[in-house]
Amino acid sequence: MKTITVLAQPEFRTIDLDTSLDIDGIYENTIYQYFIRLNNGEFMETAQLFAEQGCLNPPFENSIAGREAIARYLEKEAKGMNFCPERGETLTKVGLVAPLKNSDRTQYQIQGKVKTNFFTVNVSWSIELNAAKEIMAVDVKLLASINELLSFRS
Repeated sequence: MKTITVLAQPEFRTIDLDTSLDIDGIYENTIYQYFIRLNNGEFMETAQLFAEQGCLNPPFENSIAGREAIARYLEKEAKGMNFCPERGETLTKVGLVAPLKNSDRTQYQIQGKVKTNFFTVNVSWSIELNAAKEIMAVDVKLLASINELLSFRS
């Protein structure tokens, strides 16, 4: 079990996560729940972590907006994938965790891998949360050379 300490205004509190998932530098429960639910194939539950107007921005595809559309997309495209976030950071300003400029949102940058039965690829996720800790946006970027991407073609 992983224990993380988070700032819950106005004080710190401890959360116990029943997971072996460990994302170095990330201490936000919503982000852990996102990856845990994805890896468990709980796509509707994953989509429920998004705000009503939240969106998923997968690589090479148009943005998917809304919980039901996100759940349908994940059911179709994420089945059988293993999401392995490794490390991340909260975007900061002068060393202090701060919301995005003029916003109630906080952005996290995470690096890791996605594994399938056919390949493993390095990935980065940019996850933006609102003040209610709902996901406003997830931007997924493949960190691979064009030659690596071409080798995935059948």
